[in-house]
Amino acid sequence: MKPYRVLIVEAHPFQLEYVLNVFNEVGGFTVDTVRDGVFALECLALHAYDLLLCDLLMPIMDGVQLIQKVAALEQPPALALVSAAPRRMLVSAELAAKNLGLSVLGLIAKPVETDALRHLKARLAVARLNAESACVHTLNIDPRSIELAMNNGQIQAWFQPKISLRNGNILSAEALVRWAHPESGLLLPKDFLSALISLGLEERLLWLMLEQTLQAQRQWRARGRDVPVSINLPTHLLNEHDLVDRLRNYVVNHGTEPSRIVFELMESSTTEELGNYYAGACRLRMMGFGLAQDDFGKGFSSYFNLISTPFSELKIDRSLVHGCAENESLACALISLVQLSRKLGLTVVAEGVETRAELDFLRSIECDQAQGFFIGGATSCSDFAAELYSYPFNRPALSVR
Repeated sequence: MKPYRVLIVEAHPFQLEYVLNVFNEVGGFTVDTVRDGVFALECLALHAYDLLLCDLLMPIMDGVQLIQKVAALEQPPALALVSAAPRRMLVSAELAAKNLGLSVLGLIAKPVETDALRHLKARLAVARLNAESACVHTLNIDPRSIELAMNNGQIQAWFQPKISLRNGNILSAEALVRWAHPESGLLLPKDFLSALISLGLEERLLWLMLEQTLQAQRQWRARGRDVPVSINLPTHLLNEHDLVDRLRNYVVNHGTEPSRIVFELMESSTTEELGNYYAGACRLRMMGFGLAQDDFGKGFSSYFNLISTPFSELKIDRSLVHGCAENESLACALISLVQLSRKLGLTVVAEGVETRAELDFLRSIECDQAQGFFIGGATSCSDFAAELYSYPFNRPALSVR
């Protein structure tokens, strides 16, 4: 395998020598070193690197300033941050880098340990594989084909399980959109959702997801399983005062109780007037629907919004879940959210669970439910039905509490 080319920016000679020794011990790297950000930018202008390993606390140009300049490069490398600074400072720098469009593969505390570099090397391998796959499979989607796909059944609702952290049973599901493209295969929302939104098809998508969800629930009920399903609801659609009535009538006319549908209010959109938001949220609950605050902890979620909206469910974004078993700050935040939610009478769902350690930690703090790739990805209606009979979720160490 071709070695990964790495540029290390480290001001202290002793630390630099130590890190080089660790890289040599792990193997598989070609390493260049510089002692400040100015020289780093010169190297980046001359050579292509797979990874930039950067300290935060440096003279002349600190690590955050370097991040800002690297983000302006035409083809910036992936980034790993290493520092003796507090963890929250590393996380803040990571968010700065990600929001500037950089790929951050790791946050490493000094002194750098061999295991940390092994994990970093594994992430580099995944990044290289994804880049090679992207080169082979470049999507060229005609936006006009999206509406046609909605008409002919190619745009589909797939279902991701949400399990109880008490006994491992599937308690509910989230409906996630997929495009069964005839040429490009199964496409994820990142491949087409922005184009769909630009065409003004969000409400059309909402009704399509609801229609397919009700069909799926009827099939599951016929097999003896009544499964509530969550559906994303772009908040700005609540500007339409009659939307809630239309949703309720549609669900009831198709033989389903509104309580079996949970609408997740998407943080990425808002109403023209705040009054429309509160009115719509209140009426959804009055009609019997479940209501979830989606992606709490991502972006600028507000505690005031959480306590002033009649939510029945809180979904904690994966940005607060990822690494929670090792990160004390994330752990404290999750404990606080679970305790607050319990006092507010909310069901707490942790999104984006990807490791055994994360799942076990969430169980230990008595989080109610979890979903994520470690538990199971989104599947078609029929495949999800099969999953309903393969649970409880019985991976090792998930015991009934």
